[in-house]
Amino acid sequence: MSWRGARPRGDHRLMKIACCAAFLFASTNACADSLHPPQDAAAEYARVAAIPPAAGCDGGSLLELDVEPGEGGIASAYDAATGVMRVRYPMAFNQVTEGWNWHPEARGDEDYYVFKYVPLKSVVEERPGYRGEDKIGAPQDFAVRWRYDYFFAFDNADDFYARGAADAGFGTEFAASQEDAGRLAARDLRMALDVRLAPPCTSDSTTFWKATHDKPVDFTLKKRYLMGKLESVTFYDAATGHVLARLARKP
Repeated sequence: MSWRGARPRGDHRLMKIACCAAFLFASTNACADSLHPPQDAAAEYARVAAIPPAAGCDGGSLLELDVEPGEGGIASAYDAATGVMRVRYPMAFNQVTEGWNWHPEARGDEDYYVFKYVPLKSVVEERPGYRGEDKIGAPQDFAVRWRYDYFFAFDNADDFYARGAADAGFGTEFAASQEDAGRLAARDLRMALDVRLAPPCTSDSTTFWKATHDKPVDFTLKKRYLMGKLESVTFYDAATGHVLARLARKP
């Protein structure tokens, strides 16, 4: 296994330091490796989606994407007797249900959904509203709201966990003091992804709900996916930037 070190801005290559332990095991205090601030999912989607079709998408490039707090949720447990904190990001039901990912011809030993996903962030945009009338004789003000949900979709989940496993997901453990464990579980435990884009690199969908008298909001939901291979999953301390543990894809 290996740990990731800091890297200069704009350089998407990983700098790796050999780890002596066979299993991912590190102390939040002893580990000097720091995570460089990951790229913003919305900005990276806009950049890749803007590449002209004739030029081909940005396949092969390595990105580091942050998973915002609350987008999926990391479960954790601390063993005070051993000083070990166990963490897991569950993936049992993370299946992209968009039409482009549905493959009903799949065999019984295959998934109907080829791509799994990790939600990265959501952005809500309030747009100018309008005055209208959904109920005859009852004019009212209607709001207009757009939400952009960003995801990373990948087709190599079996590089990290067994298909159909009851505990499917990204799990590991590391040494931590009881004080650090409490702080991490409460607010500072974060996760980032190292991903390698692959054609078609992006996908998207749009769903619209028309405002009604009882729900006076025009709501547009746009789901935007960066697509490719998942290379590694990193758990880190948001307060210090220190890497806590890193899961790399199987060879």
